[in-house]
Amino acid sequence: MSTLERTRDGFRAHPLALDAVLAVAVLLCMVAGSFVDPHGEDGPTWGARTPDALSLALMVLAAATLALRRRNPLAVLAVTAALSLVELVTADPRAPVVMATVIALYTVASTTDRPTTWRVGLLTMTALTGAAMLAGPLPWYAQENLGVFAWTGMAAAAGDALRSRRAFVHAIRERAERAERTREEEARRRVAEERLRIARDLHDVVAHHIALVNVQAGVAAHVMDKRPDQAKEALAHVRQASRSALDELRATVGLLRQSGDPEAPTEPAPGLAHLDELADTFRNAGLPVEVARADHDTALSAAVDLAAYRVIQEALTNVRKHAGRSAKAEVSVVRVGPNVEVTVLDDGAGDGTGQRDDDGRDGHPGPGGHGLLGMRERTTALGGTLSAGPRYGGGFRVHAILPVDHHVTTAAGGSV
Repeated sequence: MSTLERTRDGFRAHPLALDAVLAVAVLLCMVAGSFVDPHGEDGPTWGARTPDALSLALMVLAAATLALRRRNPLAVLAVTAALSLVELVTADPRAPVVMATVIALYTVASTTDRPTTWRVGLLTMTALTGAAMLAGPLPWYAQENLGVFAWTGMAAAAGDALRSRRAFVHAIRERAERAERTREEEARRRVAEERLRIARDLHDVVAHHIALVNVQAGVAAHVMDKRPDQAKEALAHVRQASRSALDELRATVGLLRQSGDPEAPTEPAPGLAHLDELADTFRNAGLPVEVARADHDTALSAAVDLAAYRVIQEALTNVRKHAGRSAKAEVSVVRVGPNVEVTVLDDGAGDGTGQRDDDGRDGHPGPGGHGLLGMRERTTALGGTLSAGPRYGGGFRVHAILPVDHHVTTAAGGSV
């Protein structure tokens, strides 16, 4: 750090010392100026006049007052202006005591607001200039009188300009800091949404396929000795379900790869176009599924298409896990005005607890249960609604309403 930088930092840390140095410098300038005769034959002449004791006392008092200019700018201005009035009215020749008033007025203008600067500045300019012109020893049109008006006016203008610049710089800095905080908060929010979306997709994939694998593995173990052909068929379904789970997991985890990774998958996310294939996987697992569609080949955005598919997948998975072995399921997809409605019904009696989610009851997930919660988050993020609950007479009903014209890919419905 250079000597200049150290000195500047020291003055910033001790502003009173800086004001004391300024007061000494102003005093030296005033004393030096009091020896100059501006009306000499050959122009301003040094040593042509000598200040009297009153002028020296006024200069010392005015300079000393400046040392307190930061603590009470208005009081310092009032004192220096009063000392300048005494000098302007009584001294002949004059000493430049008004220089201290100029510094004090500049300080007031740079530390207060603009209305205060206008009022105080006009009052100071009027009082000093009027006193110099009307009560001073010089003619009213003297150059020194006009100089008092000019210097006080420039001090007020310069102080106001400095205050405006400080306010502008502060506003720019505050806006930049606020924008930085907003960017950081937005980045954190997007990361949280992306983590939630990936967690939801992983849950849907794992819960669906592992449930099917569990069922088929149980069937294979049950018929292994008496009906080996049926056991082989069940094991084939296990293999197919596990392969499908691995493919979807690979597609989901591929989102975590860095951009430009050649191994990152580019397969499209599943949608209602694969609804029949989804129903077949459950039929193969022993769950009769009927599918009815009246959406008239409605073109859905990728987010809505994926959300509808995941809602049906999760609902059928819960039916297979909790509705009992004799349960049947019905899936319907209907276009109703600006919305597409997805409904999954079953007639199962359940397992005796009313459980319809992973470790949850009646659609309220307990520890580890996120299926119905994930479905609600998906539909809500897209501007839709989802209701789930027991049916009158037995069974369970999941009903989702999704807007057809949703074009924004959100965290709930982004592509896998």
